[in-house]
Amino acid sequence: MRAQPVRAAMAAIVAAVTLIPASRVEAALPQGVSAGDVTQSAAVLWAATDTVGDVIFDLATDPAFGNILATATVSVTDPLVPARVGVTGLSPATRYYYRATDSSMQTRTGTFRTPAAPGAARQGFRLGVSGDWRGELSPYPAIRNVPDRGLDLFVKLGDTIYADVPSPAVPIPQCLTLTDFRLKHAEVYSARFGLDAWGDAHAATPVLAMIDDHEVTNDFIGGAPPASHPLFAGDPAPFINQTQLFRRALQAFIEYNAVEDLVWSEPNDPRLDGVSKLYRSRTYGRDAAVFLLDARSFRDPGLPAANPLDPNSIGAYVVASFTPGRTLLGVPQLAQLKADLLAAQQACVTWKFVHVPEPIQNLGVVNASDRFEGFAWERTDLLRFIRDNSITNVVFVAADFHGTLINNVQYTDGPFTPQISLGAFEVVTGAVAYHEPFGPTIAGLAFSLGFPGAISPAQYAALPAPQKEAYIQNLINLQMVLLGYSPLGLQDADLRGVQLLAGTWTATNTYGWTEFDVDPVTQKLTVTTYGVDYYSESQLLADPAGVVARVPQVVSQFSVLPTFRRGDVDCSGCIDFDDIDAFVAALGGQAGYQAQYPSCVWQYADVNGDGVVNFDDIDPFVALLGS
Repeated sequence: MRAQPVRAAMAAIVAAVTLIPASRVEAALPQGVSAGDVTQSAAVLWAATDTVGDVIFDLATDPAFGNILATATVSVTDPLVPARVGVTGLSPATRYYYRATDSSMQTRTGTFRTPAAPGAARQGFRLGVSGDWRGELSPYPAIRNVPDRGLDLFVKLGDTIYADVPSPAVPIPQCLTLTDFRLKHAEVYSARFGLDAWGDAHAATPVLAMIDDHEVTNDFIGGAPPASHPLFAGDPAPFINQTQLFRRALQAFIEYNAVEDLVWSEPNDPRLDGVSKLYRSRTYGRDAAVFLLDARSFRDPGLPAANPLDPNSIGAYVVASFTPGRTLLGVPQLAQLKADLLAAQQACVTWKFVHVPEPIQNLGVVNASDRFEGFAWERTDLLRFIRDNSITNVVFVAADFHGTLINNVQYTDGPFTPQISLGAFEVVTGAVAYHEPFGPTIAGLAFSLGFPGAISPAQYAALPAPQKEAYIQNLINLQMVLLGYSPLGLQDADLRGVQLLAGTWTATNTYGWTEFDVDPVTQKLTVTTYGVDYYSESQLLADPAGVVARVPQVVSQFSVLPTFRRGDVDCSGCIDFDDIDAFVAALGGQAGYQAQYPSCVWQYADVNGDGVVNFDDIDPFVALLGS
């Protein structure tokens, strides 16, 4: 075997390791296979079987498994508990193939590619993201094209089950037992009506996974005392995130996702210490870094809701949101994110994708207590850190809203002070399947609250698709403009080369997912939202073949060019000695520089910012090289 580090690592993790032949008859395991938590050197392999007995994992570098690197055997004693094994000793930027075979000789295969090593030459990067899928709406045709997109990673961004909504597998209003939670997860990852959308996606693409609230119960507050919520009341734990019910929910989540089971070690912070650590940070050469935040487990209680039609109530809410010390993330997690963002910038990584289940963009006071907007002090602290440290090309990615919303991310230093730009933006991705999605939900809410100009749900449903999006955008923008926030869309002057290629800045009437594609040469980021017409459970049951046959289409797409710092003349993401040749080319004439460095901007060579590139830029350029 030529990959002894891999074999040794697997042997250390499992009790028995057995070489097995490469050829088997393929059949599907009930919830398929998956690979997750993939780094340059490690991964977690996962498989779910309905049969008690051994599950054998094989790892190879070829799809025919002619060159098996290692095998590992995991004993399954409960069919509701998937098999999993960790592997280490992998090589960066390498395609691996794996398969799992259970005791009934069912086999399923998958593949993943490890990220490029830190500092490696740009190779491009393709990321998929979505959240929010309910069991009764499976099997999710909205993601059926994920395997075809050649993704490097798919992020499952919360509400991966709805533990507090009845579904066919668990027809009760709230999961309570560990079995309840396990059955919910098994339900959403199973084939139905002839489609195995998640199974196909998992087999083709490595994953990272995060919780939001519905993995436990709606709007739960992990950092609050159990007595604050009737579902947790009576548990002697100091915080909800240490109650028995929370631990059952997190155990099932970790069991049903290919993630390493980690815990926070924070002796000085009892809110985090010993609690599951779902935060992740990954780099993909110089193309991208991915950060995954747990915004639910450690948060403080939310503020009392404001009346969106009462200016005094709105004003009091905004002031209260800036109360110092209130946290959504927990102090250690926020500090870890800051350190990892800064490290990515210093490592010349172009794009930084920060995933947080709830939006960070300002959207007005409606339901703001459940997202970063209700924690404005911490929000400003994070965004100011990004700006003060010149961390460029930050993209926030959120879910939870059941619709796609795209906007600038700005902050203020206090209530009702001027907006400050940092050249960042956010994409809120729509739901894989949640009835109803954001558009009709908000239209109905606006009508019930008596918003000026609101139309009835029936009138909204009769509008053509473009007019539906325009109506929803107008509802959102009305309250944001009154608060001095940026309207939807990317108007930030610090963003470069923004082009809307299809659709609009919202997609709120479909189920789907969003793709982020970084070009290996220009580093241009193209963001594409795919969607299918949304459906209800009754529509699915009345016409399963018709619903399952829906094919995702592009419903929104835009592109944006990266921004680099003055002095980064070759647009590498770093100011280093490699910039000397580019700087000399720029001094020699604009045409020659742009011909040699077509992805760069002339102004990056204008180090002193006087509008021209000349010998006056030499001293500040040398100073940057030495810094």
